[in-house]
Amino acid sequence: MITPSSKPQRILAVDDNTDNLFLLQLALEQEGHEITLVDNGQAALAEIEIQVPDLILLDVMMPGMDGYEVARRIRQNQKLPFIPVLMITAHDQSSVIEGLDAGADEFIRKPVKVDELQARVRSLLRLKHSIDQRESFIHCLTHDLRTPLLAVDRMLTLVEQGAFGESSDGVKEAIRNIAQSNQYLLSMLNMLLDVYCYDVGQKVLSFVPFDLPELVQAVVQELTPLAQDQEIDLQVDLAHDLQQIRGDRLEIRRVLTNLVGNALKFTDQGCVRLGITQDDQWTKIEIKDTGIGISLEDQARIFERFQQGKHLRSGSGLGLYLCYQIVQSHQGRIEVDSTLGEGTTFTVYLPLDLNDQ
Repeated sequence: MITPSSKPQRILAVDDNTDNLFLLQLALEQEGHEITLVDNGQAALAEIEIQVPDLILLDVMMPGMDGYEVARRIRQNQKLPFIPVLMITAHDQSSVIEGLDAGADEFIRKPVKVDELQARVRSLLRLKHSIDQRESFIHCLTHDLRTPLLAVDRMLTLVEQGAFGESSDGVKEAIRNIAQSNQYLLSMLNMLLDVYCYDVGQKVLSFVPFDLPELVQAVVQELTPLAQDQEIDLQVDLAHDLQQIRGDRLEIRRVLTNLVGNALKFTDQGCVRLGITQDDQWTKIEIKDTGIGISLEDQARIFERFQQGKHLRSGSGLGLYLCYQIVQSHQGRIEVDSTLGEGTTFTVYLPLDLNDQ
């Protein structure tokens, strides 16, 4: 049997019944797989530490540690790659819901039909192969694309600084344009990597107290030239005696920069207002503009990944999705309210009492 990978697939079968293990071995060796057999949950976890399998066949009812607990421990181990788990049960009352919540990807009932088992194994191995390809793609983005883009950025900076001699005005202008395009590519690549890290739970955040008004001042200072170029009034309204908040300062800055930057981008005239207030539970951050507005249809999907608006100024559809992920990771929420032709308000709520992460 041809599998998604050119090498034999390693399958770990876990069952306290020796006869069941023997039948699983016969059925899967026919497909060309390498089978490792263990008869209890603890032995399964130990085997995974020695050699990570491509797939796990896991009996539900076992003495000592049942299949649900084994699956939970596998999913809780952040060091492991994704391993498909096929649970096998002989009892109708076994909870599919509990199994799926524990981390199983598929169920099959005893007595196991060989052709059904082989088909489910092939399906899960295809899933594994697809996810492995995604991991390889991310590795490619990180190393094979990002590294040369950084090298190009450094080289363009040296050229602009005259390290290789004086350039004509036309060459300088061309270099500036190339540098801007390269910076855009780096920005997009970094955003894709951050979205991926949030999606797979690998984003590491630093939750520390910080001064929010100071952060707002830094964001406004960065974006003021853009507002001046567009002749948009960028206003800041901070409540008095704002308490420090706890969170990842860099990620909260990203949220503010993205939301205020978007407000400026979609406002042709009028103002953009950044206001912050607090009550006993929440820090409320409100970004209000007098721009073109967002349709109800787009508002319903605006925080989804790769969800681009219909306007020509719409970007990649990742910025607001990333804002949503950052706010969620801070146990907060983000909302949008907009009327076409009148403007848009984004409101972010961050808890004053952030639970330990």
